[in-house]
Amino acid sequence: MILKQTAMKLALVCTVALVSLSGFAQGVITTPRVPSPAATVSQTVGISSVTVSYSRPSVKGRDIWGALVPYGWNKQGFGTNLDAPWRAGANENTVITFSHPAKVEGHEVPAGSYGLFFVINKDNTGEVILSRDYKSWGSFWYDPKSDLLRSNITIREIPLTEMLTFDFINQTKNSTELVLNWEKKQFPVKIEFDVDNIVMANAAEELKNTTGFTWQGYASAADYAMQNKTNLEQGMKWADQAVAQNKSFATLSVKAGLLNEMGNTAEGDKVMKEAVSMANEQELNLYGYNLLGNNQADKAIEIFILNTQKHPTSANCWDSLGEGYAKKGDKKNAIANFKKALSMNPPPNVKANSEKYLKQLGAM
Repeated sequence: MILKQTAMKLALVCTVALVSLSGFAQGVITTPRVPSPAATVSQTVGISSVTVSYSRPSVKGRDIWGALVPYGWNKQGFGTNLDAPWRAGANENTVITFSHPAKVEGHEVPAGSYGLFFVINKDNTGEVILSRDYKSWGSFWYDPKSDLLRSNITIREIPLTEMLTFDFINQTKNSTELVLNWEKKQFPVKIEFDVDNIVMANAAEELKNTTGFTWQGYASAADYAMQNKTNLEQGMKWADQAVAQNKSFATLSVKAGLLNEMGNTAEGDKVMKEAVSMANEQELNLYGYNLLGNNQADKAIEIFILNTQKHPTSANCWDSLGEGYAKKGDKKNAIANFKKALSMNPPPNVKANSEKYLKQLGAM
């Protein structure tokens, strides 16, 4: 009797367990992905971004090139069973996403997501491939008809990288180099964005929204055009709108800069003179330092002198004038103005700066 009851209980437990396990088909918990964890890496170029989502296999002492990753193009034995490149990782497709139109190895690429593939040959020549099909699993469903581009690359030798890693190197204003590092190979891909035109086009869109209700929006857009010497005519239109909303040193100085960049220096000087007449102490000081930074010491000294005349009780103005003379190499006047600043019970930062210069000039 006891044995019979025990057997019945055991059967009931097994039945419950089987029912519970069958429920797993309805939903399971999220667990770590092993042995090739998922990763995402992103880089901003200007205001554009490029993002790579991939899986990271490890070397684990295995032969990689020509073995785990065959050389050249290879049939996968499944899916389309066409000659296919390497999926640049593990598991699903490696996916690269561009927020704006870009150039990849000199080829135009529209904004969007693409499957990223590589080919490696025994002599370290190779190819990078972008496929419009980025949702398939690995290379099994690769079809050359979906290719957006193929470009030759030269694969580099590097120190051992155990886990496959994408990275961005050699950053410039307009470009970056995406690299895949694994084992002792590096696959480089140059990516470029037309940063200035992207920024200007984006500014035009932003100014159609709430940003366009402020003078700061137009002034910042015009300033970008001026600083980067791009789309100057459009920049001038924005500068005029900024001035119309708020005529001030901030807006007039941007307009003056644009006029100078467009070759109309006479009008630029006239507008800048008006801007200076409206400037406060901080604006004059910053303008003076900007002139110093552009190796225009004489003009900077003129601005610093004007600031001391407008704000004679400001120790910072006299300290800045001292820096102007020091930059010019006028030791006598530099020392006199630094001492003037110190005589006015300056704030700690101004005091420290004046004393530093006086020590450098051998006057303290």
